[in-house]
Parts: sequence; structure tokens; C-alpha cells
Amino acid sequence: MPDIALTVLVLLCLAALAAGWIDAVVGGGGLLLLPVLLLGLPAGTPAATALGTNKAVAIVGTTGAAVTYARRAPVDVRTAVRIGLAALAGSSTGAFFAAGMSTDVLKPVIMVVLLAVAAFVILRPAFGTAPSPGPASPRRILAAIGLAGLGIGFYDGLIGPGTGTFLVLALTAVLHLDLVTASATAKIVNCCTNAGALVTFAWQGAVLWRLALLLAVFNLAGGMLGARTALKRGSGFVRVVLLTVVFALVANLAYQQWLA
Repeated sequence: MPDIALTVLVLLCLAALAAGWIDAVVGGGGLLLLPVLLLGLPAGTPAATALGTNKAVAIVGTTGAAVTYARRAPVDVRTAVRIGLAALAGSSTGAFFAAGMSTDVLKPVIMVVLLAVAAFVILRPAFGTAPSPGPASPRRILAAIGLAGLGIGFYDGLIGPGTGTFLVLALTAVLHLDLVTASATAKIVNCCTNAGALVTFAWQGAVLWRLALLLAVFNLAGGMLGARTALKRGSGFVRVVLLTVVFALVANLAYQQWLA
């Protein structure tokens, strides 16, 4: 455990709790926890250590949320795992290219895409409020594996922030899921991508395991609570949280691009 003041440790625990809740509802919990980790860890701590510790925390909360969803939501686990395995391959490839690519070029493009998505969700109030009747066709499943799996998995390895939110949007659009079921499916996919990243960080020795274990307890509680909240409040509530997270992600990327 690094030498961290008690007040900072409490703040980290609260951030882990809130991040777990946000991530379970609509994804994007890393937008909250990772910056707090970067600020709270002792000066000189490598950024990779904050990233690795964040992944170790996130995988626990994501798994808890996925289990909670799977018990109470109509999740096609087989399809979710297939997309997740594709996302694992995509994230590994993205991480390989990340070493030699400047992500500053991509951030403005991602901001434009996010704003377009926000406009679409606002102008289409029925988006994600009701699933299509019957199971998804093989063609739609294949498209989801390509877009939500390989495509967004690649983005997760290359840049990362907002991956869960992108997954929810893609799964809703491609598989015609309601937002609650899309969030549930995204958690299973996220478990796969987080596992792949965590193995890499652990192999590099970039995980503070004792701190991660403590924060994971709070993240797990937040994740399970967030999943129950989404199941209870329904797609309308998830839609509001989704728009909030999208605008927060745009603001975060804009700050990194032009102000940091």
C-alpha cells in the first residue's frame, strides 16, 4: 500500500463507489476513478500504475454488475461472450498500436462523434426504450461482434475513456436492445476487455494490489447498486444518465486536448 493520507484514501474509496455505480448504469466509471487515482497517488507514481490499479478495481465492480444484471435482465450471455472475446482481441491490437501513435489526433474526432450521438439520442426519445421483438438475426450479431467487439475493443486498447458508454450505444443500435439490456450486455463484454488489460498491467508489475483490493470492495458495492437501480428505474433513467456521461466525456476529452 503506498503512503496515502487518510483523507485522500477516503476520497479514493468514495470515488470507487461512485464510479462503480456510474459504470453499472451506463459505463464510463473510469472517467471518475482514474483522474482521482492520478491525483491521489504519491508524486512520481507512473501513470501506468494508476491505469493498472484502475483496471484491477474496475474488473471487480464490472463483474458484480454483470452477475446482478444476468440474474434479473434478459441477457443473451452467449452473444455477449462472443462479442467480449472479439473485444479482447480488438483491445490487444489497439494496445499494440497505442505505443507508436499519438491519440491527440483522434480525440477531436471522438468528440464530434459523441456530440452527434448525444444529438441523436435527444432527437430520438424512443431510442433504447423498447427492444425489438424476437432474437437478433445472425447478421446483426455478426455486425455487433465487428463493431462493439473488434471496433470498440480496439478503441479501448488505443485510448480507453468511455468504452462502456460506446458499448451501450452500439449494442442498442445494432442489436435493437433496450438501454437496460444493452447495459447488462456491455458489462459482460467489459469483463473480457478489462481482463485482457489487467493481465498486461499485472505482467508489467503496474498494479498496486492492496490499494486495488480496498477500492474494489467499494467499486463492487457501487456496481451492484447501480445495476439494481437501472433495473428498477428502467430505460428512461438510463437514457438521462447516458446523456450526462456523454457530455462529461466530451468535456474531459476537450480539457485533455486543449487545456491540460
